[in-house]
Amino acid sequence: MSSVAEPADLMDAAAPRRWRPASYLFAAVCVAVIAVMLFPIVMALMASLKTGADAVAVPPHYLPSTLSLENYAKVFQYQAGLRVYLFNSLAVASLTILLCLALAIPAGYGLAAFPLPGKEVIFLMLLLGLMAPYQALLTPLYRLFSTLGLTNSYLGLAVIHTILQLPFSIYLMRNSFEALPRELAEAADIDGAGSLQTLWHIFLPAALPSIVTLVLFAFITSWNEFIAALIFMNRENGFTVPVMLVGVRSGHFGSVDWGAVEAGVIISILPCFLIYLLLQKYYVSGFLTGAIK
Repeated sequence: MSSVAEPADLMDAAAPRRWRPASYLFAAVCVAVIAVMLFPIVMALMASLKTGADAVAVPPHYLPSTLSLENYAKVFQYQAGLRVYLFNSLAVASLTILLCLALAIPAGYGLAAFPLPGKEVIFLMLLLGLMAPYQALLTPLYRLFSTLGLTNSYLGLAVIHTILQLPFSIYLMRNSFEALPRELAEAADIDGAGSLQTLWHIFLPAALPSIVTLVLFAFITSWNEFIAALIFMNRENGFTVPVMLVGVRSGHFGSVDWGAVEAGVIISILPCFLIYLLLQKYYVSGFLTGAIK
């Protein structure tokens, strides 16, 4: 016999959910964390809009007395021009992403899907790159790249950035492929699919959130890297954005041009922010999938 819902039950279901005191406390903590995270960015934005006199005022004041874009004009016109440095950084980051995908996906797939002898030892050896400071490797790498003619080239710098990112990328892809149900690969094998077909049609679509995470981390690592870009690119028109930011900070008589520095910081943040917004759906879905599992 079917039961009929009481009017009181329907009213309770339609009523808005009441917040408990703990919910208000949690919301307040979240707002506080957001404020702490946004405060440096807001201060950098305010400083970038100050005039030169405001930037060096004593005592300093946080809000600009007059809004000015002179710092952004200075950054755009700095030496070879901001467009050149942005193009260099984007070219190197794009090559780094392609190299990481081309190397990490097959490596992760092989370590996850095939019963290789001693694959755990191989995996640990691949992770050793995370334990060594890459600054200690730059001198021998520079001598090697000079012999090969890879200095002052996008490819050479992208290879360095790939070396930095590859151990984590392999770790990420291997764990992602291992988390997929084995029944998917077995069903593809029964249907006569080869290893490459299984990777392309089964594993890659299922591991899309992890691939997006790899792309995000590879881009941010390459975009923000400074030391290798300074050493391996010694031509003015080959510098990347982080190297440009160090140069643009020099003011008169050795002073620091804080307004130009903050304008460069705001400009350098925008590509990372945009690529995160474009890939946010896949990035967040990866966290949700992991939580559900």
